[in-house]
Parts: sequence; structure tokens; C-alpha cells
Amino acid sequence: MSVLRTLAVSVSLIVLGLVTLAMATDHFQAFTSETARRVEVRQHPRPLPPVTLESQTGERFNLAGLQGKWLVVDFIYTRCVTLCSVLGGTFAQLQNQLATPLAQNRIQLLSISFDPERDTPAQLADYLYRFNNHGTGWLAARPLNAQGLDTLKHVFGVTVVPDNAGGYVHNDAIVIVDPAGRLVNILDSDTPAKSVGEIVLRYLNR
Repeated sequence: MSVLRTLAVSVSLIVLGLVTLAMATDHFQAFTSETARRVEVRQHPRPLPPVTLESQTGERFNLAGLQGKWLVVDFIYTRCVTLCSVLGGTFAQLQNQLATPLAQNRIQLLSISFDPERDTPAQLADYLYRFNNHGTGWLAARPLNAQGLDTLKHVFGVTVVPDNAGGYVHNDAIVIVDPAGRLVNILDSDTPAKSVGEIVLRYLNR
């Protein structure tokens, strides 16, 4: 009898643990903080912050003012030769894959630097040049001050840590923003460009 009672208690504890875990991880969807961030964005889209950016041409614009089109956003620093190079290659492919809606101003590719002191407009222009930017629909930009950068990092969930070798350790992703100016999806940075493009086109054609 005591064995059965012990078994019943153990099963109850397991069930209680699973229920608690399910509640804490949004029905097992959020096992990491990164996954939790992505689930949160999909379920509760975040508005773009009104941060002023400076593009590779020196033009200044308000990020929140880019409403009315779909945005595909990544965060980079131009001296990076690892993760940012992967993202640069993906965006270069997207520029070709999404050429028509980009030319129609229905989609905008936007690479934002989290190293604004070093990433001058000239450096941003060189970054785009390295990835064969042909001038249509892809901007590289930097925030103008530390407050703007902190706001961007908070809203987009960007984590950046100096690596003590002149570079940074950082998370990386591709963020989709809808025409209402809301973050609606976060994709892995290693998602194939073709897949990213197909996702964006599905949004566009809804």
C-alpha cells in the first residue's frame, strides 16, 4: 500500500512539475530567454522606437517614421568578419530575391550598427559595398547617441558585450517589422535567404 501511495505522490509531483513548466515556458515554447523573446514578439508585437539614425549617405531619419512598408532588420558592426558577414551575405541575396517589392518601396532592408562611434557613414557605405549592394532598398545606419543605441538594444533584444580584442560578442537575428511599425517576427541569422524572402513575401501578400 505504501508503495502505491509513494507512486501516486511521485506521479502527482511529476504532473505538477510539468504543469508549472508549461506555464513558465508558455506551453513549452520558451525554454531559453532568446526563445521567450521571439515568442513574446510574435504574440505581442513591439512598436519601433522613435530613434534617429544616420545612413551610409549621411542622411538622418527617424526609425519610427519608416511605417508603411515591411522592414527586414539586422544588427551588425562593420569590422565583424563572422556573424555579421553571414548576415551581410543573406541581405545581399535578399536584395536580389526581393528586387521587385524593394524597387516598389514596399520592403526595406535595414542594417543597424551597434558600434556607432567607429561605424561612420563611410564605414557603413563600405560595408554595403563589400556585399555588392546595388543601391536599391538596403540601408545601413547608426544611432546618433548612446541613448538611442540603448533604446534599440532594449526594444530589439540585442545583447552586445566587448570581447577585449577590439570586437564584440553579440546575439544575432533577422527581425521582421510590419507596415504599422511593429516587430512581428524574429528569425535565426542562419535562416537561408530564400526562406527569409519567402516569409517576407507571405507577409506582403496577405
